[in-house]
Amino acid sequence: MERMDLKALAKINLGLDVLGIRDDGYHDVKMVMQSIYLYDDVIVEKKEEPGIELISNLYFLPTDDKNIAYKAAKMLMDEFQVKEGVRITLKKFIPVAAGLAGGSSNAAAVLYGMNQIFHLGLSQKELMERGVKLGADVPYCIMRGTVLAEGIGEKLTPLPAMPKCYVLIAKPPISVSTQMVYEELDAKEIAEHPDIEGIIKGLEQNSLDQIAAAMGNVLELVTIDKYPVIEDIKNIMKECGALNAMMSGSGPTVFGIFRERAKAKQAQIKIREARLARQVYVTNVHGKRRQ
Repeated sequence: MERMDLKALAKINLGLDVLGIRDDGYHDVKMVMQSIYLYDDVIVEKKEEPGIELISNLYFLPTDDKNIAYKAAKMLMDEFQVKEGVRITLKKFIPVAAGLAGGSSNAAAVLYGMNQIFHLGLSQKELMERGVKLGADVPYCIMRGTVLAEGIGEKLTPLPAMPKCYVLIAKPPISVSTQMVYEELDAKEIAEHPDIEGIIKGLEQNSLDQIAAAMGNVLELVTIDKYPVIEDIKNIMKECGALNAMMSGSGPTVFGIFRERAKAKQAQIKIREARLARQVYVTNVHGKRRQ
């Protein structure tokens, strides 16, 4: 095998709670993560000339060791003393710096692809142990599906799969600093925490209504204050029939959960007409329910 064509899936957070700051500066979190069929195409191919070549369809993305996908390749090449080279092609469709783990998912795809084409023999667990050195979301992006994430996001427990539904993704044209959001959250008193256990119960009961009702993201306390457009997008989604709508990660992307595709499409059109977001996509969740 000389080449692998992979789909690096985006993720949303059905629930995101922050439990406190650790001595090392990281935050303890409790999240329910869900992968969706919005993805980047990642091609990993062996080449005879040594070294790493990274190509992207986005001119502004770094193609050196400032790119997490490049770092993933270098980590494995250094550890296993790979003599051949590798070419990585990123065809980006997941909005960048959007709270959807696009970069982490690219890195996860590179780790998986290199493990296959260079016959490194690493298990999924061993790939995840290496992935956390690159970023807290990378182990999840290797596992994918519906997962409870704890610690800094690296302690992962698979959950029953999300019931079938449609997900509307809307990324407003703003950038949010994750570091700023967490720093400002540290200065606030969190009076109400998201109902993570309620989401898990809804998953166990295959109840889309209960999952949607329990959804919550504590980081909205900071981000929506600074960027009211996030609340505007949430409101349009709910008016059009979303069971619930919420910011993903530290933002600024908003997602809505819909039972019917037609209602998701209606909200997509309204958000575009209101010029609240240009990147607006209707998709669905990834993962199969256990019978």
